[in-house]
Amino acid sequence: MREISLFTPFSSRGATFANRIVVSPMCQYRALDGHVNAWHLAHHARFALGGVGGAVIEATAVERDGRISEGCLGLWNDAQIGGFRQLADLYHEHAIPLGVQIGHAGRKASSASPWDGAGALANETPPRGWPTLAPSALAHAEGWPIPAALDAAGIARIVASFAAAARRAVEAGLDFIELHGAHGYLLHEFLSPLANRRTDHYGGSFDNRARFALEAAQAIRAAVPDTVPVWYRASCVDESAGGVTLDETVELAGRLKAVGIDLVDCSSGGIRGPVARSTRAETPGHQVPFAGRIRRESGIATMAVGLITGAAQAERIIGEGSADLIAMGRELLADPNFVYRAARELGHPAAHEVLPRNIAFFLARRNIETPMQTPTHPAGAAAK
Repeated sequence: MREISLFTPFSSRGATFANRIVVSPMCQYRALDGHVNAWHLAHHARFALGGVGGAVIEATAVERDGRISEGCLGLWNDAQIGGFRQLADLYHEHAIPLGVQIGHAGRKASSASPWDGAGALANETPPRGWPTLAPSALAHAEGWPIPAALDAAGIARIVASFAAAARRAVEAGLDFIELHGAHGYLLHEFLSPLANRRTDHYGGSFDNRARFALEAAQAIRAAVPDTVPVWYRASCVDESAGGVTLDETVELAGRLKAVGIDLVDCSSGGIRGPVARSTRAETPGHQVPFAGRIRRESGIATMAVGLITGAAQAERIIGEGSADLIAMGRELLADPNFVYRAARELGHPAAHEVLPRNIAFFLARRNIETPMQTPTHPAGAAAK
């Protein structure tokens, strides 16, 4: 039987993924002061029981003021470690690697949740929220507050905060770290000329605009054991003229690899427009070409994300070498058992075995025909 690419193992340093489907980091906006709670455990239990190859916990702030919203998770103090350990235990019971996406929201911090409009908290009545930071004193959008431009000391503090959050993640038992450099948040703001108008060695040329991201990557790599993979989520292109180009992201990916980053998670957009969604209409697999080119030209592993919703579609992406992993979000929300469904659709010889044993056992029995029992008495006859 032909090999099913989607169900081949993948290794990233010390983490091994049984298949190529990974839960994409999805903000839940349900934390209280950054702590994991029952909602997060229930949210992730659905996927841990569904046979995914791996999972990434949602955007998690490295500083309290780096949260996107009041409901975002955090790893800015040791008291938050315990909740992440519970999530790690939940996945490890089923031999699934779990990572966390750590980041700083920059000028897009202090915003409302998506279902409350995703606007700046400073614009609410009465105003609330907290001060925001950015490479330059440029508001994210019209009507948003103007952030404070970070000075050298502030940049150094946040780089150290990334490293500290990574160490806490490892202490919690997480298997890998993803550095959030996408979607208009702080690292992306430094990289994009649309948000970065600095004239010091963090602005202007590509070398300078990439400096913060590379410093954060190096700090995290140095803070965690060599066996722990470190990934980077990139907005591969900005959706406005004059922003980040794919050529630049290919170059960035090569430099990230040189400092020890193991995979680029290939997304796009976010530097302008709504906080929680793209400004353009999405089409199935619209970001896969980014993952493919970065993988070919930078020699680094990639993860594709963005309206990948079908088994055959995902199999083609892996089989053709466009990416090493598939990140899925909304499709897994709609169907936490997508992996099992994909295995059946692709002709996996033991599709039920992608699930935990006590679930697989009963699903396997559905395919065993049992002989019909012959009635003891003829129809209509009374039992003696």
